Amino acid sequence: MNLDCLFEIVDRLLIESHNRPLNSTENLILRGIWQYRTYNQMAIEAGYSPGYFTNVVAPELFGRLSEVIGQRVTKKNCRVLLESYAITKAAPKTKLLKQDLKQFPATVNQNTSPCYPSGSVPIDSPFYLERSFLEEQIYQEIEKPGALIRIKAPKEMGKTSLLLRILDYAKHQGYCTISLNLEQVEQTILSDLNQLLRWLCANIAHQLQRQPMLDEYWDEDLGSKISCTLYFQEYLLESINTPLILSLDEVNRIFEHPQVAKDFLPLLRSWYEEAKRLPIWQKLRLLVVHSTDVYIPLELNQSPFNVGLPIQLDNFIQEEVQQLAQCYGLNWTDGEGARQLMAMVGGHPALVHLALYHLSRKEITLSQLLETAPTASRIYAYHLQRHWATLKKQPELAQAFDTVLNANEAISLDPILTHKLSSMGLIKLSGSQAIATCELYRRFFRPLLSLCEVSN
Repeated sequence: MNLDCLFEIVDRLLIESHNRPLNSTENLILRGIWQYRTYNQMAIEAGYSPGYFTNVVAPELFGRLSEVIGQRVTKKNCRVLLESYAITKAAPKTKLLKQDLKQFPATVNQNTSPCYPSGSVPIDSPFYLERSFLEEQIYQEIEKPGALIRIKAPKEMGKTSLLLRILDYAKHQGYCTISLNLEQVEQTILSDLNQLLRWLCANIAHQLQRQPMLDEYWDEDLGSKISCTLYFQEYLLESINTPLILSLDEVNRIFEHPQVAKDFLPLLRSWYEEAKRLPIWQKLRLLVVHSTDVYIPLELNQSPFNVGLPIQLDNFIQEEVQQLAQCYGLNWTDGEGARQLMAMVGGHPALVHLALYHLSRKEITLSQLLETAPTASRIYAYHLQRHWATLKKQPELAQAFDTVLNANEAISLDPILTHKLSSMGLIKLSGSQAIATCELYRRFFRPLLSLCEVSN
């Protein structure tokens, strides 16, 4: 279905429900959404104040659409919800041609019913909970020459789902996008700086559909860092006419190899600094994603983790859990269901999604889920056992966590242990003091840690 046809359907529905079709500014916003444009871009091009679009026009438009569709419509889910609704509700009344229906992506129908939540949330899924402020901030930042954005959060907090949307936005801006996940790199490569930099260059060349040409630029006398930098500057960046978004996911893998990290991380910093001096480096926009802090000693003027735009992903708040529950078809309008789930899992994105998935399938009631959640055989078994395996390998870390779990108030810990537990998502910080992230962890880990103390 073409866009004009879809907008005709939206107009008709709004006339029936609100006695008013789309006005000119609402039309601009919807068309901008289909073009993956920010509110700032839409407003400036149309001669309006960005705040007018963001704070006035968009909220009113999405409120009207939400009433018509029966689900909360936002900038991020607007496209998939409108297309899906047009097929299931509006299309029969408008006698659409079969060829129009075929133009809808096949994924629309599939993604309106929940799939088992595992890994990242697909781009066109209505079960992605947008982080509007952060996403708008990131989209604006990657348009800046030589930008560096660093995204940090524990595992299963939504980093990769956010990353998918950033790269998708960049593609629609006409940028070259390179996505590399260091989980895919062999240990032998990660432990050797020269091999790691050659791996990096070869992969980028491959994704840009260019010959690697590594030996033409690699010079033992200059060293691997200079060779890699020249390869970027004279071969990769010189060959493109648009910005290059380089996304490095799971950068924390490098932290396991301190000597390599001491060279690799300052190299990223140096490329960011080069953009201030050489225009060609302004084409490079870096996205650095990691789930833990850097424990190796780095000079402040060498680390990439104190420059650029920092993005910290946090737990969902109660209103967001309630909104997501609605996407899963749960009637939690009174807020009590969201409150009870939050009390157990603390708004952890992966744990919330998993609970709502099972509840939406009516496999278990909320009271049953809350009662059995802290057991090793129920829906959170993998998540809990993964953390338990890490704690067993690091007795000092386990002892520190046990101290937190048995305290009646926030307490101070050794800074390194605090960073590690926080990076795992097991504790949250109030200033420099730590408390357990959620009741789930308290109930599951406290008995296990007590047993370990007895056995020792």
